[in-house]
Amino acid sequence: PAAIELVRACPDVQFVMDHISKPRIAKQEMEPWKTLMSELATFPNVLCKVSGLVTEANWKDWQVKDFKSYVDHVIEIFTPQRLMFGSDWPVALLATQSYSDVVQLAEKVTSQLSDSEKASFWGGHATSKYKVTNQ
Repeated sequence: PAAIELVRACPDVQFVMDHISKPRIAKQEMEPWKTLMSELATFPNVLCKVSGLVTEANWKDWQVKDFKSYVDHVIEIFTPQRLMFGSDWPVALLATQSYSDVVQLAEKVTSQLSDSEKASFWGGHATSKYKVTNQ
């Protein structure tokens, strides 16, 4: 709720919701996260970073299916045009063995995206929103 109020008060500021707002994946709870994220997504100046997933799950026993409904929801409400990848490195090591595991998870839960949407997800949006250049 506080993030929604901040975004509402600052319509000219670009925001990135990190870690898909840390839903309670280990408990498989969708609410109130789902409703609040749906409201946040109505603001065009908010992007969502798909990151920090594994540390919100059962650290020792997570599976790809544990994340699917959460990522599907942010894809639906933010659309692929307002999503970006984030690794949560090195914190992700609390719940995984390697950076590769985090990347593979993100690849699996976003496999339905088109090639151009994947390009934007994996770096295009971050490059443009964070104003990163190759100089």
